[in-house]
Amino acid sequence: MIRKFIRRLLGNGPNTGEAHAPLVFGPDEHGIDPDDVSSNAVRVTETLQRAGFKAFIVGGAVRDMVLGFKPKDFDVATNATPEQIKRLFRRAFIIGRRFQIVHVMFGQDLIEVTTFRGSSSDGAPKDEHGRVLRDNTFGEQHEDAERRDFTINAMYYDPEQQLVLDYHGGMKDIRSRSLRMIGDPEARYREDPVRLLRVVRFAAKLDFKIAPTTRAPISVMAPLINNVPVARVFDEMLKLLMSGHAMACLQQLRQEGLHHGLLPLLDVVLEQPMGEKFVTLALANTDERIRQGKPVSPGFLFASLLWHQVLEKWEAYRAAGEYPIPALHLAADDVLDSQTEKLALQRRIATDMRDIWAMQPRFERRAGKSPYKLLEHTRLRAGYDFLLLRCASGEVDGELGDWWTEFMQADGVDRESLLNRKPPEADAATPKRRRRRGGRGRSKSAEDAQ
Repeated sequence: MIRKFIRRLLGNGPNTGEAHAPLVFGPDEHGIDPDDVSSNAVRVTETLQRAGFKAFIVGGAVRDMVLGFKPKDFDVATNATPEQIKRLFRRAFIIGRRFQIVHVMFGQDLIEVTTFRGSSSDGAPKDEHGRVLRDNTFGEQHEDAERRDFTINAMYYDPEQQLVLDYHGGMKDIRSRSLRMIGDPEARYREDPVRLLRVVRFAAKLDFKIAPTTRAPISVMAPLINNVPVARVFDEMLKLLMSGHAMACLQQLRQEGLHHGLLPLLDVVLEQPMGEKFVTLALANTDERIRQGKPVSPGFLFASLLWHQVLEKWEAYRAAGEYPIPALHLAADDVLDSQTEKLALQRRIATDMRDIWAMQPRFERRAGKSPYKLLEHTRLRAGYDFLLLRCASGEVDGELGDWWTEFMQADGVDRESLLNRKPPEADAATPKRRRRRGGRGRSKSAEDAQ
């Protein structure tokens, strides 16, 4: 009876279903709360099923619900082709070159719908390192499960029947808290080197142990990340840093030898007492905001990670005779240029980083109209939060942060009183240095900032 039901659910013929039949878990076994399931994801699966297609919620959403977490994103897998999916929904868009997917929009909510992939990418175009460039080979559900990266991401949930289909022992691995690659790990990493970063993110985020066979090739395969388009690396790094377990992810990256080239000099920063404390505080602050459901600025996050590289170069330029403000702009240029080669920092994010860094010396000017002008800055809150991190890490005296906290909260009369308060000598604005002849010319933006 159960076998007949599975064959009907999977849409297989009487002789083809049993060889690839998954383990099927009911509500009492998987423990998924239907209230945690996105109503829009349910609408997508129901629409596809009514049209005669198979459709399941798949991947990370199923994993998280089994673990008792409420997922942020929901993906759907189906045997309908991208063109067939698009015709069923009013706002649906086919995207992707490497593998076509469909984005179905419900207001601001996005449901990603993929067609079951075929079991092999052998015939797909690859580069000289074995990375798959394009792969729009469609297949059966069991083939799609085989193509997914980790066992815990290869489970399918039917919200109507409230059943979980598990093809590769994902439920067992969840219960043993083990992260295991489907298939030959070395081949899978070579096929898509971003999986090297994904295994770190999932292990740190879920507090799972990486299975020995999955872990063994990582250090050897690490250089393959250099062959991945920088935009994909940046997207994965952003997911890693905004996972709610950022520090654990960075520590895991270092442990697996994957951090080199992603954030140059990260090892040096984390080995310096002040730098390590600053980065730790910044990432802890980010993790806490994510856990509280508050927004997090990627610009603030990357500005924090790279600040001590900027600080080091800033001091070097000043020691060479450059004025403080132009020296800071030159230092920022150097650091951002070095990152552009490895991380596709969007212009908006890079602009936010520059603004946050450029505000720091301005916080030291606590006389005249300077503090009032800074209050009008569109990125004041981010710059102020950054200043507080510097104070908390011991980089600058905490009195400076306290003064700005009072000034921002005070009214007109109290602000004038604060302006008349003489700041400690240690917090006075850094004196300008004369440039040597033949030094670098100042940019217009630097002159304006000064």
